[in-house]
Amino acid sequence: MDLRSIFATNLRRLRHDKGLSQEDLAYTAEINRTYVSKLEKGVTYVGLEIIGKLAEVLDVEPSALLELPAKKKSRGK
Repeated sequence: MDLRSIFATNLRRLRHDKGLSQEDLAYTAEINRTYVSKLEKGVTYVGLEIIGKLAEVLDVEPSALLELPAKKKSRGK
């Protein structure tokens, strides 16, 4: 998984956890909704300033948007 994909997955998950639409997130973070959509699809790179704005609205540390997903535990038999 590359960093854009990790960021996209985390952004989408955190936004859903907060019950926000892309439009609500974009409006509150003062960024373009189309840009949020592109970030969630992993088709564009994000800048540090935007990471900060999104993290603030989502009430998380900026690093939460770049955290690797937890590895799933394998089921032993």
